[in-house]
Amino acid sequence: MDKFHLVITGRRNTGKSSLINCILQQDKAVVSPIAGTTTDPVKKSYEIPGIASLILIDTAGTDDEGALGTLRINKTFEAVRQADAALLVISGNRFGDFEEKLIQTFQQLKQPFLIIHNQSDLAPMTHELRETLEKKYQTSVLDFSTRNGDRQLLIQEITSLIRPARTSLLPPNLVRPGETVLLVTPIDSEAPTGRMILPQVQTLRAILDLHGLAVVVQPQEAISYFQSGRPKPDLVITDSQVFGQIAPYIPEEIPFTSFSILFAHHKGNFEKYLSGTPFIDKLKDGDRILMLESCSHHTSCEDIGRVKIPALLRKRTGKQLAFDHIAGLDQIKRPMTDYALLIQCGGCMVTSTQLRHRLQPAIDARIPVSNYGMTIAYLQGIFERATRPFQV
Repeated sequence: MDKFHLVITGRRNTGKSSLINCILQQDKAVVSPIAGTTTDPVKKSYEIPGIASLILIDTAGTDDEGALGTLRINKTFEAVRQADAALLVISGNRFGDFEEKLIQTFQQLKQPFLIIHNQSDLAPMTHELRETLEKKYQTSVLDFSTRNGDRQLLIQEITSLIRPARTSLLPPNLVRPGETVLLVTPIDSEAPTGRMILPQVQTLRAILDLHGLAVVVQPQEAISYFQSGRPKPDLVITDSQVFGQIAPYIPEEIPFTSFSILFAHHKGNFEKYLSGTPFIDKLKDGDRILMLESCSHHTSCEDIGRVKIPALLRKRTGKQLAFDHIAGLDQIKRPMTDYALLIQCGGCMVTSTQLRHRLQPAIDARIPVSNYGMTIAYLQGIFERATRPFQV
């Protein structure tokens, strides 16, 4: 489900953009002998059939100079932290502090990487350098030329970096072939015009992949479904915002959860969410809560993260609470220790790697973490029931 993000790094003029054009077999990335042509990270899509959908991220050189160059370098390292794997591009047999710093970052992130000595048609890689790098870093080192190199070998080496895809969004024990899943999807002011939101679409695809049967209804029709005596579904997945509205009508024996909790189990640190959510009852006056949403969108009076959850938390705790909201992958400006609790959305718009890196500073600082769906379930008294399907 996640696209595999591969970041291309190295000094200026090592041929990073040319390498991307070689992979794509198109002139997509701007190439120039002028140092610093690539400034902000630039993303290109590429499909390796049967393996993965790649996002190739071209970055500025880590040897950039001046105040503006420092900003570009910071953007490069930010792109590295959001990637699943990395290519370190060198040329002219140069390997020094710039490359060491990048590799230290890869290792800290436990990120697989490949070293490519580019422009080998101008200066082939020495045997000594290859032997040193392979021995020190225990990774592949490829001597390559975008003019006459073996492109298939390059793709093969990139493929070796791709970790097997995570398990299905829906665990097989939840949906078996022929079983019925009732999806409750409100159409309100937060719903995009003329289409469904991404978690709903991805859940539908997961049901189809498992050869299940999907029934999609709005909340009122879900209530009517159970009142009408129709055959009971084998699983109910709802938008978290209508937990309280439909929970009383769903028989206790039917597994029941939300899209947000489903994504929390698939992408997030589920165990930390489980242990962190009950901290809600320990919040005090003046506590600050960090709300992380993975997408940027127009907000309304029905916004779940900016309006509904803060209102529910204030009502439940009776405390004066402060909230900060961060959208997308924007930087968190306050020290993590300023926060009593972090609440993350389902994360449908980011990769598992990006979500893991997003949560880790809070986990390292021993700040409790929760998830939109888990928070709402806890506040409405159905936390155990809504998480039960994933604790088998």
